[in-house]
Amino acid sequence: MPEDLERAKVVAARYAVEQYVRPGLRLALGTGSTAAQAVRAIAERFPDGRFDCVASSRATEELARGLRIPVRTLRGDDRFDLMLDGADEVSPSLDMTKGGGGALLREKLLARLSASVVIMVDPSKLVGALGERASIPVEVVPFARPVLERDLAGEGYRVRLRVGETGRPFITDNGNEILDLSPREPISDPSAAADAIERHVGVVESGIFVGLASRVVVGHPDGRVDELRPARARRS
Repeated sequence: MPEDLERAKVVAARYAVEQYVRPGLRLALGTGSTAAQAVRAIAERFPDGRFDCVASSRATEELARGLRIPVRTLRGDDRFDLMLDGADEVSPSLDMTKGGGGALLREKLLARLSASVVIMVDPSKLVGALGERASIPVEVVPFARPVLERDLAGEGYRVRLRVGETGRPFITDNGNEILDLSPREPISDPSAAADAIERHVGVVESGIFVGLASRVVVGHPDGRVDELRPARARRS
């Protein structure tokens, strides 16, 4: 990753933590390189802070615990004050593609349980429409994957099975696989696209996130920060 983009992620994460994190909050922690920078910033800024945290992946959970941030499992009655997460793409309406880190299901669930969702990105993640630069991750049941590959390809997507470092299929923390979909052209209606993908039997969740961001923090390599807010109220 270019050094300037990595610096921009650090700027966004540090700003979000400085502005929105306070000791005692119930926090949902996202997954990915920018979310990891936010976890590090929390540990640095609040070394003795007491938080009630749930992580969206084993990787984030291990990072947080290694930095002495307590993390617990999800409970049935959980609601969170704040979720901090990154995104693969952010459209002008603040819809997103997410799941590059493989945690899209847990990220979407935690986002829906959070009163405020702050997304942290570098400028390269801002797009005119979803699918413009990044693929759309789709978590699928392994048994159904061959059928889903065929059906989604028939709907016009270029379908690629995500593989891990060993060359075998990438396995999510939920024991599923991921298909990365590339649309023929950028998506004009993210809600309709998500509904069409998710209605297939065997699809667990899509990486299209519509109406979930409370604000998007855009960090720049020179230290500047932009805050973007949705024109419409976010979904609960």
